[in-house]
Amino acid sequence: MTAGSHNTALSLVHASDEVDGVVVLTLSHPPANALSKALVSELTAKLVTLATGPNAPAVVLTGAGERFFCAGGDMKEAVDFDANVMVERRAGFHALLCALENYPRPLMCAVNGWCVGGGIEMALFTDVVYAAVGARFVFPEIKHGMLPAVKGISRVRSVAGDRAARRLLLDGEPVDATTAEAIGIVDQVVEQNELLATAVADARSAAAKPPAVFAALKRALHSDTTGWPDEEQLRVTLADARTVFNDPAARAAREGYNG
Repeated sequence: MTAGSHNTALSLVHASDEVDGVVVLTLSHPPANALSKALVSELTAKLVTLATGPNAPAVVLTGAGERFFCAGGDMKEAVDFDANVMVERRAGFHALLCALENYPRPLMCAVNGWCVGGGIEMALFTDVVYAAVGARFVFPEIKHGMLPAVKGISRVRSVAGDRAARRLLLDGEPVDATTAEAIGIVDQVVEQNELLATAVADARSAAAKPPAVFAALKRALHSDTTGWPDEEQLRVTLADARTVFNDPAARAAREGYNG
């Protein structure tokens, strides 16, 4: 794979050239990187394309500018929608969350400013969330006559716990980056001028790990295996073991391990 092989001209999602196995996807929908139907469609397509291509890269997801990572759903579009159109849009956003959840390689999020509604949902389906010191997080849907995706609500509860999820979703009030870190929706708070470089460095380090092992671990972490019968757990264990054992990168890692 050559550098630049993932660089495409998308109007709302800018993809960087691939460098050291990392691609940066930047939401670019001024003035606030709101989730229009077109942006959701483009981002979903980009993630699916990257995931299914050979040698899928690590990805860092961020927003253009310093004020907004993502302003959530595009309210200007929503004003004139009827229920049927809104249902279609919600299905599209659900597909985006699935594409994020199922991305097999390292997926980092660099929250560079306000992270609103669907922006939080997207961030929580990445592997690691970095936030600038000045970032703010809010679910305003309860004040705007809207609803988050059920998949997103479930993710907030599993990551932050029931009490914090209730505070975020039912109050509709913003929390700062430090509070977001304390309740678990942010992994690390960094200075604005260090944000993207920190996320990219982490993605580069993760990208160097054996892809087959990384993908198998992500699948296991994203699956609720607690209710699986023993036979199903064994089936998946053996299938993943066969894949990893036959993977050249995993083999190289085993052979190079010094204890």
